[in-house]
This record gives sequence, C-alpha cells and structure tokens, in this order.
Amino acid sequence: MSFFRVYSGSFTAGDTVYNSANNKKERVGRIVRLQADKREDVKTVYAGEIAAAVGMKEVKIGHTLCDVAHPIALESIVFPEPVVSMRIEPNTKADQEKMGMALSKLSDEDPTFRIKSDPETGETIVSGMGELHLEIIVDRMKREFGVQATTGKPQVAYRETIQGSADVEYKHIKQTGGRGQYGHVKIRIKPLEPVDPEKKVKNNVDREDHFEFINNIKGGAIPQEYIQPVKKGLIEAMERGIQAGFPVVDISVDLYDGSYHDVDSSEIAFKLAAINAMQEAMQKAKPVILEPIMKLEVVVPEKFMGDVTGMINSKRGSIEAMGERGQARVVTAKVPLSELFGFTTQLRSLTEGRGVPNVEFSHYAVVPRNVQDDIIASRK
Repeated sequence: MSFFRVYSGSFTAGDTVYNSANNKKERVGRIVRLQADKREDVKTVYAGEIAAAVGMKEVKIGHTLCDVAHPIALESIVFPEPVVSMRIEPNTKADQEKMGMALSKLSDEDPTFRIKSDPETGETIVSGMGELHLEIIVDRMKREFGVQATTGKPQVAYRETIQGSADVEYKHIKQTGGRGQYGHVKIRIKPLEPVDPEKKVKNNVDREDHFEFINNIKGGAIPQEYIQPVKKGLIEAMERGIQAGFPVVDISVDLYDGSYHDVDSSEIAFKLAAINAMQEAMQKAKPVILEPIMKLEVVVPEKFMGDVTGMINSKRGSIEAMGERGQARVVTAKVPLSELFGFTTQLRSLTEGRGVPNVEFSHYAVVPRNVQDDIIASRK
C-alpha cells in the first residue's frame, strides 16, 4: 500500500496518474481508507484526505502524483543523512539471498535507511538515524522476512574536512616498455563556502553536495577530454580521508593549470594525478574529523534534574535550555552521538525509569583534538 494525501481536486479508483518524479504513468485500481486495522474501500477521495493506493509499483516517498494533462512537482521531503552504521551478515546461505531482498524493500520504505557494501572487507554496512532505528530494522527482517542475521557494533558516521587551503602540483609519469603514462595537474583546495542565493553560479563551476569543482584551465593546458577524469579522481580521493579513512566533505577544488603529452597522456593518467594531488593537498590543508552532534531532549521529574545534567555534561554535552512541561522538567542539550550509545539504559536506571529521552540529528562539528587522536588510533 502507498499512502498519499490529496492536495487539490479529487482522485478516483481507476484513474491513471502521472508521476512527475520519474515520468511514469500508473493506473490505480483500488483506493482504501484506513482506520487502525480496518480497511474501507472508497471510490473517490477529495482534497485534504489521506488514503492508500493498493498495488502501485513505481512510487516512492516524496513523489508527486498528478493529472496527466497538468503535470506538477510538489516540493519533496529533505531527509537527513544517516549518522550510525553497523555491520550485518546473514547466518546461513539461504538467509543471504533473502537478506538482500529484505534490505532492499526496507530501504524503499525508509529513505533515512541506507545500505552499502564495504569494498575492502566485503561486508554489508547498514546506516540509519540511531541505535534504535537499526535495531528495529533488524527485528523487522526477522519477523517479516524470516532472515536471521548477526550484527556488529554500531559505528558513528564520522566525516573529514579541511580548515585551511593548499596549492599542489602533481605529475603522474610512468614509463614502461611500451606507451607510458603522463598526467600533470595543479590544484588549489579550500573549505567550501555556503551557497549565496544572490550570487550567480559561474559556467566553470560544477557544484554538488559537499563538493565544488572549478575548471580554470586556459589555452588548452589540459585537453577538454581529460577534465572529467580529473574531477572523477578528485571525488574518488574524497571517498576515503587521509586521517582515518572517513568520507571527506565540504571542499572546493580549483583546477587552474597542468600539461599533457601527445602520446602518453590518457584518462587514467589524469585521474591518478588528480587522486594523488588531492591526497597531498588534504594533508597540507589542516585536516580535521567531524562528528555528528545530536539534539537531546530529556523529560524528567524535578528531583532527578541534577543527576541528569551531570550525566549530560560528562558526555561532552552542552546544555542549551531548561524548562517545565506540566509537573516534569525538560533539559535540552547538544551531545556528540558517540557518547549516546547506551544512554537510554543509563537514563532509566538513574531516574527509576521515569526519564524520557528524545534524540534527533542536529549538525556536524569538529572533534576535539584528544578525541580525534583516539579515533585515528582506533582506525590504524
């Protein structure tokens, strides 16, 4: 079932709708209105109503369905990036086949749940918004899909970035028996600045999420066909940071010069030159590790306020506000995610089971130097 809300007009069973997100048409044969565990078949739903369409195959969360003759795309939901990852592996060969299908279906339902394969270890890594989120995913796999799996310890989704700038020249030259390899690039890197909506984006600037590529090559110093391989090399270098191997974010790269060889230059040579230049530049540009900071709200009886604020402070948390909610007290704080594993259990034992936590992602912040050293040492 696909739940939807009607924003304007009406929607009748048997109508063909146009999905403006993927440019596909679908016929909706049956519409149901749900109340708890009861389903009621309805013929037509009108603006403001929420119902579910049965059997739609091509829709995902955030898609807009509209009249074929009047296409429109409503603003989609922006989902936060996952902040916790853990390893998951099937117990048997039979579970392995079922696990792939189960994870795929669960990720279709939940855009904040991601799956990826670690190319170095061959492990399957699942990522979500917290410990509880991933625990529920694993529990649903067992209950709904009959998949028995073993999970590893949750890992925090750290990131790496730079706080300074660097100017690097790198020549990739390799001479073997036959044709050689030659790629030569000069790049400048600096922290990525926020987008200014007032400023027009220049033609030579290619901006993506957390990365900006500026092509300042003049006079054909590097032929046009090698520019894209250079960009690919830069992005590949950012997949694994130089400090602890975490993905690198928020970097602006200016490719301003270089040279090529008529015979020995190739796409792979320029890609390798870009990878090495980027790694060298990141070393020089004050690299730091970023950690996810969570917004924590704890509702507790007044007599436990002192204990709870003390526990939050011990977890590198910064308390932002204290207030009242009925007879209870509310503490709002920002706390690093790495300090929150097992927090709910600790809170319950501290407050005789009467403390209620609520956690959501806030932002990424630079890790303190002593914590950064521990993270790097644990990744060696």
